[in-house]
Amino acid sequence: MIIEELKEIEIPKIAELEILSFSKPWSEKSIKSSFQSPSCKFFVAKKEDIVGYIGLSIAADEGYILNIAVHPDCRRQGIGKALVKFLVDYYKESLSFLTLEVRPSNTAAVNLYSSLGFEKVGERKNYYSNPVENALLLTKYF
Repeated sequence: MIIEELKEIEIPKIAELEILSFSKPWSEKSIKSSFQSPSCKFFVAKKEDIVGYIGLSIAADEGYILNIAVHPDCRRQGIGKALVKFLVDYYKESLSFLTLEVRPSNTAAVNLYSSLGFEKVGERKNYYSNPVENALLLTKYF
């Protein structure tokens, strides 16, 4: 598996991953808009094809993980962990922290982030819809 920067031509595949992964997926238009922003970076995990992706917004020396998705057929193979670890390693010298929101019910994701040193720093009430759920705010400080 390789991890590399997303190319614009690959955005439709990311939109497909969104649909397969989330109850409120980002549209292709939204992904493209973020992709074109100088403050956002997207990386893809590839085997023969794209199997996962992660998006990041950077403000000054702060990193905000926007989304991470792994194709349903490829979950539980370490791809999500590899993507997050890639961001940690890539940005640990240039950012003060990386942070993200996650559903508390997504125990696999919570455990993954915890294993990489992310700590609970807060909670956002009713952050998610479909179904309504709070979000845990997890941060890794450098």
